[in-house]
Amino acid sequence: MAGERSGTQNLDTYFQKLMVVSGRSKMGGGVMVGWKDLPMELLLRIASFVDDRTVIVASGVCTGWRDAICSGLTHLSLSWCKENMNNLVLSLAPKFTKLQSLTLRQNKAQLLDNAVEAIANNCHELRDLDLSKGHRLTDSSLYALAHGCPHLTKLNISGCSAFSDSALAYLASVCTKLKCLNLCGCVRAASDRALQAIAYSCIQLQLLNLGWCENITDKGVISLALGCPDLRALDLCGCVLITDESVIALANGCCHLRSLGLYYCQNITDRAMYSLASRRVKGKSNTLWDSVSLNGSSSSSSHDDQGLMNLNISQCTALTPPAVQAVCDSFPALHTCPDRHSLIISGCLNLTSVHCACAVQAHRMGRIALSHHAY
Repeated sequence: MAGERSGTQNLDTYFQKLMVVSGRSKMGGGVMVGWKDLPMELLLRIASFVDDRTVIVASGVCTGWRDAICSGLTHLSLSWCKENMNNLVLSLAPKFTKLQSLTLRQNKAQLLDNAVEAIANNCHELRDLDLSKGHRLTDSSLYALAHGCPHLTKLNISGCSAFSDSALAYLASVCTKLKCLNLCGCVRAASDRALQAIAYSCIQLQLLNLGWCENITDKGVISLALGCPDLRALDLCGCVLITDESVIALANGCCHLRSLGLYYCQNITDRAMYSLASRRVKGKSNTLWDSVSLNGSSSSSSHDDQGLMNLNISQCTALTPPAVQAVCDSFPALHTCPDRHSLIISGCLNLTSVHCACAVQAHRMGRIALSHHAY
């Protein structure tokens, strides 16, 4: 096959580079003259530099290579596979049982439930799984993952529109170590009921994408604010039913929140903005907004006490400049200047007067320079 020839050529290339660097290499008592003579440790080292397609080809070279790669491979992406991804997963899942990260993002829906079931039955050490755009997957996949991969910490099922909230709630009750969950576009699955289950079971949750899950109401978001105090990033873009009550609950309950997306949440008013700003003021004395990075480690002192670092309020047309300016003034990491755009207000023509501190400073410096030039 053309793919196999390409993979072998890649291995030859890396072997030749290895020989140039080392001059020559000996294995045991003999000279290593080809890449088939590579010891396991060196093979895995080379495999870490080549693309995943080549790694798969390499695993079929011989029994020794298959055993070495299958036992040592922990990260794999098959997103390059444009056809027959389902069959490829069915053939690889029983071999690559040590996988911890697997990306199966699709441009067109290929995966079926039997492929996800094969992953769940064989890859019990999986921590990170991307099934985005899996339109053909059903609840059977989520139930299988709950039973076979209970240690998941990161799951992307964005665009998997066939999942139900019952299956998602069950998954959350088992996969309690989830820290990152992408539910963008999962309109059926992301309901208030499912969010309540997530809030109850997944208390370590840090990043959650609920973009365009238009059935979500304040009830679900308030549950998250109460149950997931370590939440760092929350995307509610297009959640048209939420109101100020959701933002107030997040301001009071999620002291580590760094990124909040409210695009097109047109029920949000100044009351929500002032709640964010006032919570910041309270947090300064109580150190509630202590800086913690998204990966869970303490950040440097330069980021201490910065609070919100990204806020998207585009198309929130009910907001007024004083309320948004109060938020901008309260959080020094929010910027309206072009090169550091982290306060996004597009579509809100009445908010053009809102500026971050550095933009104001730049404006002042410009005026000073002009005045000196005049003299």
